[in-house]
Amino acid sequence: MRLADGPGTESATQVDAAPARVWELVTDIGLAAEFSPELMRAEWLTPAGVPALGARFAGHNRNRHLGEWRTVAEVVEFVPERVFGWAVLDADGRFGPPSDDPAHPMAVWRYSVEPQDGGAVLLQSVRLGPGRSGLTAAIDRMPDLEEQLVIGRLDELRTGMEITLRGIRARAEGRTA
Repeated sequence: MRLADGPGTESATQVDAAPARVWELVTDIGLAAEFSPELMRAEWLTPAGVPALGARFAGHNRNRHLGEWRTVAEVVEFVPERVFGWAVLDADGRFGPPSDDPAHPMAVWRYSVEPQDGGAVLLQSVRLGPGRSGLTAAIDRMPDLEEQLVIGRLDELRTGMEITLRGIRARAEGRTA
């Protein structure tokens, strides 16, 4: 497994709530930070402050290996009540030359909401690269360990997704996470 191949991972959960309620929660960019082990907070950078194609938001992250950093994300996929996807950019240049190009992101994240059995299936996914990130910096230092580093990062991200999805599901269903 190589980073250049654009590896990714995903996690899904069945939510016993109306798809519209699930959609409302996944497009609240600050909510994920309540559950995510890595995202600490997020705020809209676009004046309207609502999800739409081209809208941007900042993400503030923390990881035990990488420390703290800020990213800028641009909404690149938006189908109301169905799909919310964003490209994560290293606009501050934390991991290399600053990048403001959503066609060359650090990663692309996506939520999809699929109505099912009176509720919804909520899927969260990520595809890594091709832009520079903490993972590319680690691979630069240890190229012989690229496969293990990619697998480890995907495992870490999948675990974070599972935690986040449990929290969103609990909130949608009116339970405490």
